[in-house]
Amino acid sequence: MNGQSTAALAVLKREIEAPGDGLDRLRLAPTPFVPEVSLHLAEDAIVWWARMEAAAGRALPPPYWASVWPGGQALARHLLDHPELASGRRVLDLGAGSGLVAIAAALAGAARVVANDIDPYAVAAVTVNARANGVAVAVTGGDLLDGDAAGVDLLLAGDALYDGALAGRMLPFLHRVAASGVEVLVGDPDRGHLPAAGLEVVASYPVPTTEPSVDSPVRRVQVLRPR
Repeated sequence: MNGQSTAALAVLKREIEAPGDGLDRLRLAPTPFVPEVSLHLAEDAIVWWARMEAAAGRALPPPYWASVWPGGQALARHLLDHPELASGRRVLDLGAGSGLVAIAAALAGAARVVANDIDPYAVAAVTVNARANGVAVAVTGGDLLDGDAAGVDLLLAGDALYDGALAGRMLPFLHRVAASGVEVLVGDPDRGHLPAAGLEVVASYPVPTTEPSVDSPVRRVQVLRPR
């Protein structure tokens, strides 16, 4: 863990231990679609973000890790319902956010789980969330999309296509890794960046949504693999 992630971990620990409640607080709660996993999440991620930026006196990355996203929930559910996918394997959770998918892989019996995210606060969040669930997850920062995912048997990406520019880098990486023999699974609610071809549907889940901008209380989420 680098200096930025260490500092972020200290901040999150203080936030978790701080007394009181309210929209600008983190709380440990079961994940709606994956109640086997509890996560430290913000009551309102935007309110929490605003308070933290005010305290820091500078801009901070959007706290995607402080909410639980439907793509990650579907992928985590799929792993726990089909533990043979992860059992005994070396797993990489790419763009891990809160660490939900990585934790599910560990609970499913993975031999080793690595969670990756470019946000130091996400690296810290995975650390505290893995501890809260009693599992071992190694965490790494940095951008891996120009690499080849060496030493991995199963690569997981939950809600990793939420932005057009990101999808433009992510999809070639996922196909390249899959072509090398690594199993790749993607959880995606189709935010408009899924390609018309190149991914096959493995499963589909009705996931409770926690996104304030979504009208429906349930979102249909697919688990896909490159083909």
